[in-house]
Amino acid sequence: MKYYLLLTSFIIFILFGCKENTSKNELTFKFIQLNDVYEIAPLGDGAFGGMARVAHVRDSIKKENPNTFLFMAGDFLSPSLLGTIKVDGERIYGKQMIEVMNAMEFDLVTFGNHEFDLKEKDLQKRLNESSFPWMSSNVRYLKNDSKSFFEVQHHTDTLSVNDTFSLLVSDDKNKQIKIGFLGVTLPYSVKDYVFYGDIYDEAERAYDELKNKVDLVFGLTHLELGQDKEFLKRIPQIPLVMGGHEHYAMSVSVGNSKITKADANAKTIYIHTLVYNTVNKDLRIDSELFNINDKITSKPEIENIINKWGNILNLKIKEIIDEPSEVIFNSPELLDGTEISNRSIQTNLGAILTQSMMWSFDNEVDAALVNGGSIRVDDMLPKDLSSMDVFRTLPFGGGILKVDLEGVLLKEVLDYGSSKKGTGAYLQRHNIQKATNGEWLIQGEKIIMNKTYKIAFSDFLLKGFDIPFLNPTNKHVKNIYRPNKEEKAYDIRKATILYLKSLSN
Repeated sequence: MKYYLLLTSFIIFILFGCKENTSKNELTFKFIQLNDVYEIAPLGDGAFGGMARVAHVRDSIKKENPNTFLFMAGDFLSPSLLGTIKVDGERIYGKQMIEVMNAMEFDLVTFGNHEFDLKEKDLQKRLNESSFPWMSSNVRYLKNDSKSFFEVQHHTDTLSVNDTFSLLVSDDKNKQIKIGFLGVTLPYSVKDYVFYGDIYDEAERAYDELKNKVDLVFGLTHLELGQDKEFLKRIPQIPLVMGGHEHYAMSVSVGNSKITKADANAKTIYIHTLVYNTVNKDLRIDSELFNINDKITSKPEIENIINKWGNILNLKIKEIIDEPSEVIFNSPELLDGTEISNRSIQTNLGAILTQSMMWSFDNEVDAALVNGGSIRVDDMLPKDLSSMDVFRTLPFGGGILKVDLEGVLLKEVLDYGSSKKGTGAYLQRHNIQKATNGEWLIQGEKIIMNKTYKIAFSDFLLKGFDIPFLNPTNKHVKNIYRPNKEEKAYDIRKATILYLKSLSN
């Protein structure tokens, strides 16, 4: 193990430590960027991800360069299966993430849209538990029509979630600079305690307030890529935006600046090496997408925390499911639960989920649809599928609705879902196909615009978050049936487990 630790540290040093040959006027510092992390433990049967491995990488780099800073570009408190369970009568709701990130000593985070999945009181608890700083330029706490900064309330003091953040970078040769950050979040999750200021107006305001106080300004955002691009068009002086939201890695240039996003769940991280000339003000940025896999050693202190929460999860799941590890279905192939697939193509796992939705209504519906963003496991599921695997896949749970709607709306929904390939709004489906000529078919027949169809939907879709026009007030929605607690369709996880068991009988 000691040899392995030394080996991985050496590899990291070779990759990132040897790029720091700088002149006497240059100051080198490092940014480590994560985004959209919902799982603290490795995925893929331990093959990739894992926050303990990220901690080891950061420590190895920081040993070579003390000016190494760790950032989270939003979405980490929700969703996860662990976050849904109760301990001492309260749901965890990201408590496990806070404990891990505190131990990892994150330097700065910003809000993602999923932070606001939490109720006001629960988010406040997570903020209060944080030992790392939060920052947002456009998100405010809203109460009685009054807007203010969110606060982190510790025993001895109260810290504001300010709209900018700054820190000092120095070396042993008495060179020192001050760098600043601003961050904005897309107004996706609407809550009565959250106010979203205009992304671009607030970013420009924050930049104007910050630019004369620091040597460099960077972005830490949680936006759609198009919004990040517009952000940089408005503020081209920002050389680097560390972003999130899309869940897959990218590096996109906008003029002389760039946007970077890592893969979700710490499958990859970005390691940015920045070299700043304190005389001529020149900045060079070398960005490396680094794989977090089973070749990386885990930091023991972080691994212990992760194991603690894993044990809690196993015990609590047994209170819900008698035998969570019991095999309920033998699949002829691995089931694709990866986010990149379920947000882009029809998957075998998506097929099973939508088949179970129809089955929950005794197949007395014409078709079934679920948004790919509901599938959160981001992993390949084993052939021997357990109830635990189903819960990991669908941590949100939620009911299945039987909706009577006209063909004109059904077509519009399908077209919209198809146009959102690569996002959570992409639709997994059953009994609906797209013909070679581009027409949508339901049970092999062309959709009739004025005909009323019965479709099984995940209840999330009818809330209008992913598909704005799909909601109970749409005139083409004729009826919505909501199952009661005793029915199979009351919870999509229950429906899926019972359906798979029926196939095995």
